[in-house]
Amino acid sequence: MTWPIVPALSTIVERLPLIFIEGVEHRNYCIREASAKTVLTMLYCGAVAGTERWIRPSQITDLSDEQVALVDQQERQAWCAIMLSNRKKQRSPSAWYAVNSREQIRDECIAKGLIPNQAVVERAGIPTTSSKPTYALKPEFADLFREDLQGEDLNAAIGAWQLRFLSPTAMARATIIRRNAAASTDRVQVVFPSGAAITLAHGESSNITKAVVEQFALNFLAQPAVLWLSESANKVIDESLVQDLHLHIDQSQSLPDVILVDLSPVSGDILVVFVEVVHTDGPVSQQRKEALEAIALDAGFNADHLAYVTAFADRSASKYRTLVHNLAWDSFVWFASEPDSIILLRSGAEKKLSELR
Repeated sequence: MTWPIVPALSTIVERLPLIFIEGVEHRNYCIREASAKTVLTMLYCGAVAGTERWIRPSQITDLSDEQVALVDQQERQAWCAIMLSNRKKQRSPSAWYAVNSREQIRDECIAKGLIPNQAVVERAGIPTTSSKPTYALKPEFADLFREDLQGEDLNAAIGAWQLRFLSPTAMARATIIRRNAAASTDRVQVVFPSGAAITLAHGESSNITKAVVEQFALNFLAQPAVLWLSESANKVIDESLVQDLHLHIDQSQSLPDVILVDLSPVSGDILVVFVEVVHTDGPVSQQRKEALEAIALDAGFNADHLAYVTAFADRSASKYRTLVHNLAWDSFVWFASEPDSIILLRSGAEKKLSELR
């Protein structure tokens, strides 16, 4: 069976982010350079499902630019044979990675990235401790790296592959992320639950704020209202609502980005929700939570009827990955790309897991 033509590494590097769009689970493991070299190694070795040719991670670490330049099928077959044999092999001094890198490539790029996202298959019936080659590209994925596939034909092929192989959740997240990115140069109109609207400066923070007001509030509050909203060009406070609730909002204090109230919660008590929008600013850390509670008490809120939310664009956003360890216990985390879901950081051990379910 004819082996696939070997594309340039730069082609794979350029196409992986187009294939694994933002919103894909563990996208970072799919688009890094090590993943591109993993794909290139499989193509170089003809390891495509259905051919009964497979690779093992040591081939990825041992391959080199000089070897990849030898694209004749006999040259490729000879290299694969020696790399998979039990004979003592001399590693190239210009091998791509150190020998001890193969576990990281196997456990991250392949096991967490390429296999779950339908790009790579694992050979069945091989023990995990075996040194036998076990990985190959799915043929539909391998086809996306043909050098003759360009322009609109490439876009159409990638789109068809995504619809067939990426999960509906990943595609939904990606659609929302793309929509926000496309609107990032325009001023952002935010419609309050009351029907009133304001316009915010363009940018990611404004897009997340819009999602908080228009989606989070409606999804998670029974009768939502916006008490306060702040961004660089706008400070909006509902003075009549403040008076009706007998509150005292000191705008000179370090207020959160958004304060929502639920005027008809299930418990019968008014719930006040402090929301920090994270694109450039900080999340609801424990220190920030305590500061917000102090502001709430000064304003006349009841400490038992407060909730704290940190809003991010997406679970894959670098800010979330960087700040997750700073998030306060007994607070919520919400993502604009998955508006129907929410994370609760629950402290204490009063309940067993079976009860929390």
